[in-house]
Amino acid sequence: MRIGLLECDHVDASLRHVAGDYADMFARLFRTHAPELTLQRHDVAAGDPLPSPDTADGWVITGSRHGVHDTGVPWIGRLVDFVRTADEEAVPVVGICFGHQLLAHAHGGEVRRAAHGWGVGVHEAEVDAPAPWMAPDRPHFRLLVSHQDQVERLPDGAVRLATSRHAPVAAFCHRRSLGFQGHPEFVPAYAEALMGARVERIGAPVVEAARATLDTPTDSGIVARWIANFLRDGARAPA
Repeated sequence: MRIGLLECDHVDASLRHVAGDYADMFARLFRTHAPELTLQRHDVAAGDPLPSPDTADGWVITGSRHGVHDTGVPWIGRLVDFVRTADEEAVPVVGICFGHQLLAHAHGGEVRRAAHGWGVGVHEAEVDAPAPWMAPDRPHFRLLVSHQDQVERLPDGAVRLATSRHAPVAAFCHRRSLGFQGHPEFVPAYAEALMGARVERIGAPVVEAARATLDTPTDSGIVARWIANFLRDGARAPA
């Protein structure tokens, strides 16, 4: 499957020695756990024009340091239009972290700053609405997270797939859109380096507690498999 990767940010140059850029992390994740996906990179953050959604079999929207309400970032509005067009054209789209929030926002949901602060480290989400493409089946999954904003209200007609203690919507789907608040592409070394670079913004006690979770195994491979299944099945399913 030809999957377009919409790059909405880049790893700071000082941290790229840890695990590369975000596109490198996604390429590594899918090469290991979903080798049928071939990524085509589109650097949205650098101003690359957004192609027509039907030029790929599906799309993945990366995380970003920006928020969906950042009015001074012109490509965010264009990406919202892209998501809506993809939905109209029955092309599946998966969003990760910022991408997850943008999907909810584009379809009429509500994204707000989390009242209880940053979510960082390894978080566990409980699956409360398993879908057929979520194979192998799991009652919960763990992912590395790094976010201030989160989805507070789902779009009409959306299904919450999973919830966590920090994020009320850890995963959801809406027609052919699928979002995960967590980062299946992250590795612990990068999560630790990123927290270290942001410790003043996040708060030292929060970072210290999150660092204590980094030895906890995650389910990145399983979530990558779910994403690949959704991209495959979402292209076939009726709207």
